[in-house]
Amino acid sequence: MSLLYAGAHEPFRSVRRSASSAAGMMPTLLRRPRSAEPEQAPPARSERSDHGRGVHATWTYTLGSIVFVVVALASCLVLMSAAEFSASRAPLDGAVLGAVLASAAVQLRYCWFLRRGRGGGLPGPAWTGALLAPAVAAWVLGLFSPGLGVISTFSLWMALCLMACLLPTRQRWLLLAAGLAAIALHPLLTQAVGGSLPDTPSGNVSWLLICYGVMFPVMLLSGLWWWEIVVELDRHRRTAAELAVAQERLRFAADLHDIQGHHLQVIALKSELAERMLDLDLEAARVNIHETRIIANQALEETRLLVSGYREISLDDELQNAREVLTAAGAGCTLDLDPLPAGTDLRRALAMTVREATTNILRHSEAAHVTIRFRETAEAYTLEILNDGVVGAGSGAAGTGLAGLRERLAPVGGEIDTVLDPAAGQFSLTVCVPTRVGARA
Repeated sequence: MSLLYAGAHEPFRSVRRSASSAAGMMPTLLRRPRSAEPEQAPPARSERSDHGRGVHATWTYTLGSIVFVVVALASCLVLMSAAEFSASRAPLDGAVLGAVLASAAVQLRYCWFLRRGRGGGLPGPAWTGALLAPAVAAWVLGLFSPGLGVISTFSLWMALCLMACLLPTRQRWLLLAAGLAAIALHPLLTQAVGGSLPDTPSGNVSWLLICYGVMFPVMLLSGLWWWEIVVELDRHRRTAAELAVAQERLRFAADLHDIQGHHLQVIALKSELAERMLDLDLEAARVNIHETRIIANQALEETRLLVSGYREISLDDELQNAREVLTAAGAGCTLDLDPLPAGTDLRRALAMTVREATTNILRHSEAAHVTIRFRETAEAYTLEILNDGVVGAGSGAAGTGLAGLRERLAPVGGEIDTVLDPAAGQFSLTVCVPTRVGARA
């Protein structure tokens, strides 16, 4: 074995290229065939628009409050109209009472369309006509019935308020302004038609009608505004859940890449060594084949543990493995270490850094010597991995491995710095983690 490690530097270049090829094929092998992935149909329009499905209870409470107010106002109008008709027994007053009743019934049904939210659009010409027809009829008949003149205008006002909620902002305010104009013009038109102003309810009832009439659109719009907030929060909750699933998939893919990539590199290397030693040293070839089997079993076991969620990475083991693997590849490895940190998250992140750096050295360099140096100061922990086997400028190119390391180091406040010196043929990877962050267990 010593003869092999000492004098076979040139053959190991082909070994590393073979290992790189094998590792490069890994994503293709792990990727599921396209035919095995069922095509998912795009979600239906109703599924895309109905974001409030998961907050049905909130809509029930919102609708209940709106219906309660509509019933309360409509009941007042119906009772007042019925009292006037009971006193006068005039057919015209009976017609106003019927129009107010019909308008109240349609308004209650129309409340269900408010689930579309502010500016959600009118439901359709038929429903719009059904909402306006009895309210307009009550308003017109009230011109000829001075006793119900003021009461008859409120049915139209309530109908216009319900419609305004479903219109865009500009049209909404125009419609509400038109409703106020209709209320203001009604007594003037009543005087022009009948020669006298319409009767007004007693003082308390009149003020109650005015207050409820003014607050009715405010209540509708504020209730729908809160409903839209709940729907938006539910949408964000769903998005956050989807992002959490995506992040967990990326984490699992990164861990699987680290395990399989590292072990496949070593398996390819040792298999090549065993093949070359068959004619030189049969016993050495047998040892390499045995180690290949052990590494394959280890990769299988770590993959199983990863799937089970119990995999842990030891920084001490990774440092020793890096030295053994690099030495087996014909590159001397020096470990220059201060006492290692105690923080579990930091040790795991540093262990993955050592593993990824070792794999990259095997794949992209022809290093004769590698130095792994760890230092602890009052300000930061520093891990530096330096090799002298740079081949062209490719060794310093950014890849998915370094990007994954940056993501792993982010939770512990770590930063990665890479320096490529083609003239000296050196490449260094340095990780710095603040001491106050890395010391946490």
